[in-house]
Amino acid sequence: MINLPYSPWLAAMLAATLSAVALGLLARGRGRLPQDHPTGRSLHDRPVSRVGGLAVWAGFLPVALLFPAPVAGGSIWLVAWAAVTAVSVADDWMGVRPAVRLGIHALAALAVATVVLRQNAADGMSLPLVLAIVGTAFAIVWAANLFNFMDGNDGLAAVMSICGFGAFGVAAMRAGMNADAYFALAAASSVFLVVNLPPARTFMGDGGSVGLGFLAAVFGVSGIRADTWPGWFPLLVFLPFVADATVTVLRRFARGDHLFEAHRTHYYQRLHRMGPGHRGTLLFYGVLIVGTSASALFTLAVVPGAGWWMVAAWGLAIGALFAGIDYHWRRRSQEQQ
Repeated sequence: MINLPYSPWLAAMLAATLSAVALGLLARGRGRLPQDHPTGRSLHDRPVSRVGGLAVWAGFLPVALLFPAPVAGGSIWLVAWAAVTAVSVADDWMGVRPAVRLGIHALAALAVATVVLRQNAADGMSLPLVLAIVGTAFAIVWAANLFNFMDGNDGLAAVMSICGFGAFGVAAMRAGMNADAYFALAAASSVFLVVNLPPARTFMGDGGSVGLGFLAAVFGVSGIRADTWPGWFPLLVFLPFVADATVTVLRRFARGDHLFEAHRTHYYQRLHRMGPGHRGTLLFYGVLIVGTSASALFTLAVVPGAGWWMVAAWGLAIGALFAGIDYHWRRRSQEQQ
């Protein structure tokens, strides 16, 4: 294992270099790779390559193998991530039934949650611990899928990955903890963003976005368990994605919609369709993502006791913005009738 004072920067440079090489190779074989064709969910009007996430993993995986891990409990987290990513890549290439995908997500999440939460547990598998494991596993599965939900607009998932894992890295360094994997993911996502900016030449696909969401939750929970950051920190960092995906799914569930049916009713999708397009939507959500990540780091450094108040404040602000999107969406629908 490489463990040097400057290893986070070495990890970031290694990840960025390998991701750039992988992107070059993927570009050469673009014609033979899976394409995302416009559907009822898509915001694109032309086929776009859907395997860019492989370039992110080309940068991240060597760092995960060579540098100290940010998750306790050996390599279980890496095996679980590999299983989630493998079934997601298979879904991009040939299609996998939702029940199969979710089953593998659940098993991977349960394995990681069990290993992380049982660290230093003195009372064995008590009922409170079992409930905590199940709840944590559910949160991990949800995070994996919400990242995938938000990958429809050019640049969105990449910017969230850069800011989110970058914030994790800064917080870990501040706490004297290992930050190699966080900065590697941020660096690899930065390279990917170059080809994912509007108009995107490729986007992550399930093979990239689902794995990123999985790691966001696993790293977040592991950091809480290791006292690297308090419980509100990862939630605030990723709040724009959490809020959009959660509110949208709850609304669709309340309406009785089929949750596995393709749709374009996420707030970012409706904003896009009202005129801002890929660039405007990326700017809108980019400001939110930078804002929540920066606020999380500022609060952690200056007033950590006010963390949940900061989450509530941002939740109200995002809720007001969503209400504004709802209002204009209804007006637009009425005018078109």
